[in-house]
Amino acid sequence: RMICGGMMCLVQRIVRSSSPVHFDISVKSVPSGTRGRNSPAVNGCFRAVLGLNAAVYRLLRGRGMGKMGLLTTVGAKTGQRRSLPLAVFDAGPETWWVVASKGGAAEHPAWYYNLARNPEQVELEIGGRRIKVTPDSLHGVDRAAAWKTIVERSPNFGDYEKTTDREIPVVRLPPLA
Repeated sequence: RMICGGMMCLVQRIVRSSSPVHFDISVKSVPSGTRGRNSPAVNGCFRAVLGLNAAVYRLLRGRGMGKMGLLTTVGAKTGQRRSLPLAVFDAGPETWWVVASKGGAAEHPAWYYNLARNPEQVELEIGGRRIKVTPDSLHGVDRAAAWKTIVERSPNFGDYEKTTDREIPVVRLPPLA
């Protein structure tokens, strides 16, 4: 427990920065499902491991980590900054997609609710760059086209969709204008 607590202090020091900017966005939470994979409990040690992954990502500036990026949000309940590594997909020049799959669980990941609650405080770190982004949930034909591309690039996301009855959100992240 001491190790996890100490790691959290280190991680919190690493992720502090910037002041909020206000603008209108479009992140709307879609309903959770009724079935899906069991997800691990998020406790202090689990958060510490995620924090350690984020610290390693920053240390290496993303080199050798494939299509990973760090998404930083502000907690919907806690108001604390949270950074976590996620698969990030190119969606065009200076625009990316992230997928709120939670491994096919019935509920959405916490970071998705954080985007909806605090959209003006979202950053993406990719390839050693930290970029303020404007989250935008995709729906209808836009989501279907993005989903098709994502599953072609990473077939495991198609497996996640088969295990749950919820629509897995896809969020576009263009830079803050």
